[in-house]
Amino acid sequence: MKCPYCGYRESKVVDSRPAEENSSIRRRRECLSCFRRFTTYETVESVPIMVIKKDGSRQSFDRAKVLRGMIRACEKRPVALATLEKIAAEIEQDLQNSMEREVSSEAVGERVMDRLRSVDQVAYVRFASVYRQFKDIDTFMAELNKLLAESAL
Repeated sequence: MKCPYCGYRESKVVDSRPAEENSSIRRRRECLSCFRRFTTYETVESVPIMVIKKDGSRQSFDRAKVLRGMIRACEKRPVALATLEKIAAEIEQDLQNSMEREVSSEAVGERVMDRLRSVDQVAYVRFASVYRQFKDIDTFMAELNKLLAESAL
């Protein structure tokens, strides 16, 4: 590690500890030339996941965007924000673990709907109505009937 003070390339680690909720490591280092101390942070490098939109454009996956959509669907519903944050984190982790660097927006939406269905059925229908772009009441009723049939099993 290059010293920020004198530029010498050798240093020793004096102290290491977890930082940012165990997502990185904070290291105190001492330069072997000028003996000044400095701090470095070590984090895991993650490859960004690209989402392929319906129009063919690509943008990087944004967990906050997924969370905003779920919050909107759960408005005035008894669903804790912590639950939605956990779902968003799980979806992001699933995508990271899949080893696919590109995923369709449909696949992301389906993951959200799968998890919302088990948390709150009204929120699920709200999200599905926007996500699947229900055009009329018949499409809406078909989704409700499918949900009713699943819950009857």
